[in-house]
Amino acid sequence: MKEFEPLPQPDHLCWPLSQAAPQIQLGAQTPGPRKRWWARRQVPHPVAMGDSSGQPGIHSYKSLAEEGPFGSLELPKRPTGSLVMHSMAMFGREFCYAVEAAYVTPVLLSVGLPRSLYSMVWLLSPVLGFLLQPVVGLASDHCRARWGRRRPYILTLGIMMLLGMAMYLNGDAIVSALIADPRKKLIWAISVTMIGVVLFDFAADFIDGPIKAYLFDVCTHRDKERGLHYHALFTGLGGALGYLLGAIDWAHLELGRLLGTEFQVMFFFSSSVLTLCFIIHLFSIPEAPLRVVAKDIPPQQAPQDLALSSDRTYEYGSIEKVKNGYVHPELALQGEKNKTPAEQTRRAVTVKSLLRVLLSMPPHYRCLCISHLIGWTAFLSNMLFFTDFMGRIVYHGDPYSAHNSTEFLIYQRGVEVGCWGLCINSVFSSLYSYFQKALVPYIGLKGLYFMGYLLFGLGTGVIGLFPNVYSSLVMCTLFGVMSSTLYTVPFNLLTAYHREQQEEQRQQARCGGPDGSVRGQGVDCAALTCMVQLAQILVGGGLGLLVNMAGSVIVVVITASAVSLIGCCFVALFVRYMD
Repeated sequence: MKEFEPLPQPDHLCWPLSQAAPQIQLGAQTPGPRKRWWARRQVPHPVAMGDSSGQPGIHSYKSLAEEGPFGSLELPKRPTGSLVMHSMAMFGREFCYAVEAAYVTPVLLSVGLPRSLYSMVWLLSPVLGFLLQPVVGLASDHCRARWGRRRPYILTLGIMMLLGMAMYLNGDAIVSALIADPRKKLIWAISVTMIGVVLFDFAADFIDGPIKAYLFDVCTHRDKERGLHYHALFTGLGGALGYLLGAIDWAHLELGRLLGTEFQVMFFFSSSVLTLCFIIHLFSIPEAPLRVVAKDIPPQQAPQDLALSSDRTYEYGSIEKVKNGYVHPELALQGEKNKTPAEQTRRAVTVKSLLRVLLSMPPHYRCLCISHLIGWTAFLSNMLFFTDFMGRIVYHGDPYSAHNSTEFLIYQRGVEVGCWGLCINSVFSSLYSYFQKALVPYIGLKGLYFMGYLLFGLGTGVIGLFPNVYSSLVMCTLFGVMSSTLYTVPFNLLTAYHREQQEEQRQQARCGGPDGSVRGQGVDCAALTCMVQLAQILVGGGLGLLVNMAGSVIVVVITASAVSLIGCCFVALFVRYMD
């Protein structure tokens, strides 16, 4: 926006706060009874960059006696059905995650992938996500697509997930149909499958940030909390259903014979569920684009006599703050033509601007990211290797024996039981996310956060010290507590931080103080989410070394327990909680 020089201020637009406001009707074309400008009026709701509201609805300007002319934007209360529809994206995402966990290893083995390349498959995706997630988060804060800021990114990443699944579940069949040479067939099958795994894992990890930012943009604080609980609920349900379908022997069923192999059957279910869930999600809650005001109101309609006495650049939907005892209303009519090239350049997402945003992160944001990193490191240390732990430590099987040997069959049985344990984890995660709302009034977010880390640390410690089938399956319920905690509490704290920041801005505006900038929720959600990728990097690069040094997989659960208990101390001492 252009910066305007102070203009002579007409008497009919300025008045002391202590006096009654003159009667004004802005934009009136015919004479008639005038209305007070500060009376409640409903206008299209513009979206301010970095604001927490993205919903086209009611933008209420209240009288000075209520909340000042720049009172809070009133978002409507979202019905439960809309929040459930919004949560379907998490259901579809976790369903496909469960299919990946159940089938990626058999697929990679079936195409002949060397063991030396396993680590590259699992490390490449989190490395890309860790580097690019904040970039996309910051870019979505500035996105001006007609469909909104977040949904274009969600749609793109959803398509990438479908493409990745198609490649790793059907890559071998596609390559076999196109290439006859065995050597070329092997190379292309491995390449297509690896690219599919990396693409799916990258998109599935990446999409969590835009989904959370979409929820935060269009919901009130109370609805954000409800939405996060529904997210955790449907995350658990999607994972449970995915593990259950993955445990079925489709090769001996009619559907398996019809589609060819169990890989094609799971692609049919996964693609259908993911497509349906994302269609429901994308049409759940409307999202307004950033450029609504700029396109709908021509710049020449702006009153030329408005006093824009300010030393700052105006943003979308902004209202001039109270200064020197006078109120200066601004209609935010400056459109695209009023923007200077320098301002257009400033809005571009660059590495420099990204680093500036991340380095300027307040200390309590940074502590929240560190606690999230600790939690996911502990959780992934256990979950990524749990089925292998069950097969080798609990059942005493040997994955390197001949495939027709007793030791290998025992190992396979342990892996199957481990999958049922992961299913128990998903179901209990859904149940616990439902009861979280009842626990918050009694123990607060701090109690929930601390309890999740503590129970997970104790549960993995018990499994490591007493590795047997029944204790392992029972302790899987505590894994569900940790899973639900990681999906809800950090993002609840993030919304509380943003709400506090917005309240501070309103207080500064009422007192005539300098106008600070509100941090974009997209980049903060991305910074929090990319801790998951960093945890994957740490687990993938560090646990293999620990297992080789210790000579036993039992070090995996011991490490998870120790890291989780360290996280207990961190969330209790360093994370900031809101009343």
